[in-house]
Amino acid sequence: MDKLKAFASFVSVATKGSLTAAAKAEGVAPAIMGRRLDALEEHLGVKLLVRTTRRLTLTHEGSAFLEDCQRLLTDVANAEASVSAGGVKASGHLRITAPAGFGRRHVAPLVPRFYDLHPEVTISLNLSDRVVDLAAEGYDCAVRVGDLPDSSLVSVRLADNRRLCVAAPRYLAAHGVPQHPAQLAQHRCLALSSDASQTRGWAFRVPRPQSEGVGSELLYIKPSGPLDCSDGQVLHDWCLGGWGIAWRSTWEVEAEIAAGRLVAVLEDFAAPPNGIYMVFPQRKHMPLRVRLWIDYLKMHYERPQFWREGVGL
Repeated sequence: MDKLKAFASFVSVATKGSLTAAAKAEGVAPAIMGRRLDALEEHLGVKLLVRTTRRLTLTHEGSAFLEDCQRLLTDVANAEASVSAGGVKASGHLRITAPAGFGRRHVAPLVPRFYDLHPEVTISLNLSDRVVDLAAEGYDCAVRVGDLPDSSLVSVRLADNRRLCVAAPRYLAAHGVPQHPAQLAQHRCLALSSDASQTRGWAFRVPRPQSEGVGSELLYIKPSGPLDCSDGQVLHDWCLGGWGIAWRSTWEVEAEIAAGRLVAVLEDFAAPPNGIYMVFPQRKHMPLRVRLWIDYLKMHYERPQFWREGVGL
């Protein structure tokens, strides 16, 4: 038995709902399609389809096997296209979601370039700060920044992300440079307002008291100041304007630090990095377009110069 041909025949019959329609599409007699299905069921030792004179119905085993066969045939087609065309060919529709601020800076600029490399892939990009349910809403993958909660999703770490205290040079010239996190109490701190998600405050790694032994521990500070906002981009803009010290992610401020528009302070006390991840539902066979998109982002995000260039192009 030609297994691949039998799998393709089974998928054709199951999706078209008729031996006659599947046979016509393949240009063979319905009896041939029937014999292929009989041989496949005998080989597997299960009934895949219940056939009557009026209709075909998938069994429970048939429904599960259909999904696996469809993925397998797609992978085979992609593999053939890769070698026959002299390069990787992906197709289909790719649905991506990412946090709004991060996505505008570091995902959206890369989408047209990815499309240019793979013109048979159409792409939808959703930018939202809510946690999107990938399976329920039909997304292929999501970029997530920060520590990931336990879930059934598979994750790939794309890059490290740190949080730093930063300020404009003119603010530091006027108010001085803090030498310890405790000195932030004497500075204008630009913090997220209480209705935002930064509940624990700003995190720093500080030495343990001598009485507790060597090493360091995390210290959380909830700074205060005359200005706060629920929008991180506004805090970023205020910081650039010289209105105070902000605690921002390196993905947001790396370019400004490199250009001298912002200065990192208290770097010796910076907390350990968290991550920038790609997450996606568990799948036995990932579509080629998703795998290529993940590899494409990882290739860019692993370059230090990417973050210093602002939009990463």
